[in-house]
Amino acid sequence: MAERRSGGFNLLLNFRNILGFCASIVISCISQLNTKRRMNLKLGNFSTIIIVNKNQEQTKAIRVKTKHLNRLRHYVAGIAAVILVLAGTIIYLTSIGNQQEREKQQLLSQIAQLKSKLPAADAAALTVDVPVKSSAQSYIESIQGKLQKINDYLRKRGLKGFSTKDIGGDKNADPKLSDDEKYSLYDEYLGRLLNSVAFTPMGYPRLSSITSAFGYRSDPFDSGNAELHPGIDFKGAKGDPVHVTADGRVDFTGWKGGYGNCIIVKHKNSFETLYGHLSHIDVHEGDQVKTGDVIGKVGSTGRSTGTHLHYEVRKNGHPVNPVKFLTLNN
Repeated sequence: MAERRSGGFNLLLNFRNILGFCASIVISCISQLNTKRRMNLKLGNFSTIIIVNKNQEQTKAIRVKTKHLNRLRHYVAGIAAVILVLAGTIIYLTSIGNQQEREKQQLLSQIAQLKSKLPAADAAALTVDVPVKSSAQSYIESIQGKLQKINDYLRKRGLKGFSTKDIGGDKNADPKLSDDEKYSLYDEYLGRLLNSVAFTPMGYPRLSSITSAFGYRSDPFDSGNAELHPGIDFKGAKGDPVHVTADGRVDFTGWKGGYGNCIIVKHKNSFETLYGHLSHIDVHEGDQVKTGDVIGKVGSTGRSTGTHLHYEVRKNGHPVNPVKFLTLNN
């Protein structure tokens, strides 16, 4: 009886072991199936594109996510839509430009027809204005610039300038001349005038009263004799500035007999100016001087009876009356 019990117990143990073994095999199979399923799912997320060249000597494989391939048609559709919009915009703008050009040509044709039916004077008024500075306007600006420079020269000499506003031209000018020709003639004339004003001694070397005029007078050192006074004398105090009356080059500086300390400036147009009895000389021979520059100081050197400035104007080396050059009226 005991042996039967022992054999039955062993049989139960063996059956239990067999069941455990079978269970482990089932669990292992299930695990492998799940692993394989996950691998298949993972591989299903990608697609392989194989590129083969025409010689079929070499291939190239590219793995791309499947979702991108599925969306490719959306990408292509979006790019095509952008291209269509750009092409439509270009066509629209081109059509507008062509339309405007046709309208412009039509207007120009109408203007030409109207001009042919009107007199020349009226037709000129229909000319289309071009936003480019005309040669006539350039001449006007050049004329105004020259007049302003002439005014500057006059003011530096102590002379009153003139207005440069409302320049309208000469009403008596030849009507056959065009506006450009008229302004060209005015511009040429004013160029010569500017050159003359710049290099012709004009105005006062010192703004003060005249104490001795040009011409014959009694000798201040010998009242019994007469002498030619080749210039004019200006009242002044020692050290007062002396201004040159025209552009030029300093030809002489130093002591010159009865003139004492003296400066001679050569100008164009065969003019010279002399400044005598100076207490101080501020320039040197060869210097270029401009109208209004201070070249020396008033003094009483040389044959002088008191502090003053002796001023001469010479034309071709001969003294002329400086009073003629003090104002424009002369």
